[in-house]
Amino acid sequence: MKILYPLTALMILFTVISCNSKSSDKEGNPNNAAKQITPELKIPIDSAAISKFYQTYPKLVKFQGDVLALYKKKGSTQLWLDNKGIVEFGSTLFNKYKGLEEEGLKANFPYNEKITPIFERISDNKLSKIDTDLMITNLYFYYAEKVFSGVDEKTSTSLQWLLPRKKVNYQVFSDSIFEHATINDDNKSKMFSQYYKLRDVLKKYREIEKKGGWKMIDVGEDFKKFKAGDSAVAIAQIRERLAVTGELKENNKSAVCDSTLIAAMKDYEIHHGKTPKNIILKEHIDELNVPVADRIKTIIVNMERCRWIDPELEKGKEYIEVNIPEFRLYLIRNHEISFVSAVVVGKAMTKTVIFSGMMNNIVFSPYWNVPQSIINKEIKPGMAKNKNYLAEKHLEWNNGAVRQAPGVNNSLGLVKFLFPNSNNIYLHDTPAKSLFERENRAFSHGCVRVAKPRELAIELLKNDPKWTPARIDKAMHAGKESWYTLKKKVPVYIGYFTAWVDREGKLNFYNDVYNRDESLIKLLTEE
Repeated sequence: MKILYPLTALMILFTVISCNSKSSDKEGNPNNAAKQITPELKIPIDSAAISKFYQTYPKLVKFQGDVLALYKKKGSTQLWLDNKGIVEFGSTLFNKYKGLEEEGLKANFPYNEKITPIFERISDNKLSKIDTDLMITNLYFYYAEKVFSGVDEKTSTSLQWLLPRKKVNYQVFSDSIFEHATINDDNKSKMFSQYYKLRDVLKKYREIEKKGGWKMIDVGEDFKKFKAGDSAVAIAQIRERLAVTGELKENNKSAVCDSTLIAAMKDYEIHHGKTPKNIILKEHIDELNVPVADRIKTIIVNMERCRWIDPELEKGKEYIEVNIPEFRLYLIRNHEISFVSAVVVGKAMTKTVIFSGMMNNIVFSPYWNVPQSIINKEIKPGMAKNKNYLAEKHLEWNNGAVRQAPGVNNSLGLVKFLFPNSNNIYLHDTPAKSLFERENRAFSHGCVRVAKPRELAIELLKNDPKWTPARIDKAMHAGKESWYTLKKKVPVYIGYFTAWVDREGKLNFYNDVYNRDESLIKLLTEE
C-alpha cells in the first residue's frame, strides 16, 4: 500500500552573514563596518533531477512521488543545505536514524554507504549537492515510515492483523517536527501510548543484556518443586534471577526458600500469565530461564504492533479490549478500567481473529445457530454414531440448519454480545466454567467466552435504569430468546500482544499462543 506522505511546511532559512563590504564605518575606515549579506543558497532541484536520482538509487523509488511533491511545494530548491553545509536539523535527523535501535529497529537505510559520509566522513561524500539533498530527504521519509508507520498494511494483513491500521497524519506530524527542529515527541502523543512504555522497558532490558543478562537456573531433570523451607543451590540462583528484573527487591543470596522468595515468585508468575502458587514448579524455572535476548525480541515485536494502532483509540469514552495471549477482557470507561474478566479464546486450529467491531446488541437466553463447519465436522459424525445425538445435545433442525435451544446447556450460555462482523465472532457465556481455571485458555471455535458475562451485561447496561440486575437475571434465565439494542454502540478491539506494560508500570509477558511473534521478528531484523 502506498503511504501518502505530507507536503511538509519546511521552514528552513539559509541566510549567512559575511564581512566583505567595502563601506566605511563611523570612523571612516572603508573596509571595516557595514556587512554585506551573502545571497541565499539556491540549488535548483526539479522533476528531471529527481527522476535521475531514482534511476541511480532505485531502492528508494517508493518515495519518488512524495519527494517530487515536497520539492515542488518548496520552490524546487534544496531543503537541507546552506552556504555552511548541512543545516542543523539534517544532523538531528541523521542522529535519530543512527539511534533506530532505541525504537526496536535496525538501521538499514538502503544506501547507508551514501548517507553516512554526508554526516560522518564529509570528505568521503562524492555525491553532488543535488543528490546530497535528495538523499537526506529520502532518509527523512524512510525514518518516518519505519518509526511512525511500521510495516505496510499489506504485510500486517498477511500476518492476520485485521484491526484498522493507523492513518498517520504526516502533514501535522511534519509541521510540528520541522517547526521545532526535533523529531522527539516529548508529550508522547503521536503513537499508541503502549509504544512509549515498551520503548522504556526495551532500554532497561538492553542494559540488562549489556551486563551479561541473567544466569541459567539448573535444577536437574528430576526436579519436581520447591516449597518454603527447602534448601538448594538453585534457590539462590532463583533469588539472583528475580533480583535482576526487580521482583525481588533485595538479594540476600540465601539458598533457603522463604516467604520473601515465594512472594517474589508469585509476583513474577502474575506478570507472566501464570496462576500464582505457593510452590515453584519446573514450568516456572523454564520461564525464568528464557534468555534476555528472547525477551528483547518479544518487546520489539509488540512495539511494532503498537505502530499500527491509532492513538485516537485510547481517547474513546467507552470500549472493550480483548488481548488474546493474555486471555483477558477489559471494559474501559472514561480512560479507567471499569471491568475485567478472564476469557477463553479460539484453539490453534480455530484462531480468534484479530479485528474490531461495534457492539450493538445483547441477546439474552440465546439460541445457538450452529455453524456449518461444526455441523460437518462434529454433528453429522455424531448423528451417524448415535440416533439420539441431537436430543441429547439439546439440538434441533431449523429450516435446514441446526440450532441449540436456549437454556443452561446452551453452548453460548445465558447471554451473548454481538458486534456484527464477517468472521461471525462474538462474546458469550458458556456452561463450561471449569476452563476459566486453566492458565492456557485457548479452547473455543473462535468466539470469545467470558467468565463473568452477567457482570459484563450489568456494566454495559448500568446507565439504563430499566435494566436492573434483577431484570438482567430474569432475561438470562427466561428460556426464551430476547434482544436488547444498545443505545450507544460500544467499540470492541480484539488484539494480540505478548508483551504489555500495565497501568501500574509492570511489564507482562504472555505465551505466544498462536505462534505469531517469530514471523514478525524476522521481518523486523532481516537485512
